[in-house]
Amino acid sequence: MTWLDKLERRFGFLGIPGLIRIMIGFTALVWALLWLNPNFRSALDLDPARIRHGEVWRLVTYIFVPQTLSFWVVLALWFLWFIGEGLERAWGPFRLTLYFFVGMIGTTIAAFFFGSNFSNGMLIASLFFAFARFYPDEIIYVLFILPIKIKWLAWVFAAFLLLGFVLNSNSYRAALIAAFANYFIFFGPEIIRQAT
Repeated sequence: MTWLDKLERRFGFLGIPGLIRIMIGFTALVWALLWLNPNFRSALDLDPARIRHGEVWRLVTYIFVPQTLSFWVVLALWFLWFIGEGLERAWGPFRLTLYFFVGMIGTTIAAFFFGSNFSNGMLIASLFFAFARFYPDEIIYVLFILPIKIKWLAWVFAAFLLLGFVLNSNSYRAALIAAFANYFIFFGPEIIRQAT
């Protein structure tokens, strides 16, 4: 019995069924509100200085802030739904909830340590890589035309993240490591076993 099995047996009731669907719903709501008032974003971002001054809702609300106001958000949220459903099928609600919150807590700690604003982008990327781990041969159509297996898309994305890690600031590196801590905690032992 793995440590995850033990945690699930003891705390399984804390799993949130449909967690990613809930996140998508709130993100869509925030996206609509940002169209009405773009300044609303500054009230939701993960800003450690403002959290220290009592704006504690920012510990959660940054998760719902979309990366762009364009209509690409609709496609991104649809893809996130696809990923979330697959992960919940593979893991169940408890493990997906744990994975998500470990990444979220890591991102928040990194933001406080480096004192800069962090977004939910890396956290969502970690969900994508978990999905790619479970469903490497799943085919998606990039721009609804080009068929590509998830594993190849993940390798390309990993190359861009690695390049960003090398070229960007320490806060970017911290965001990447913190948001992917969940990936390495959940999949690290399996990756090490496969490598040896």
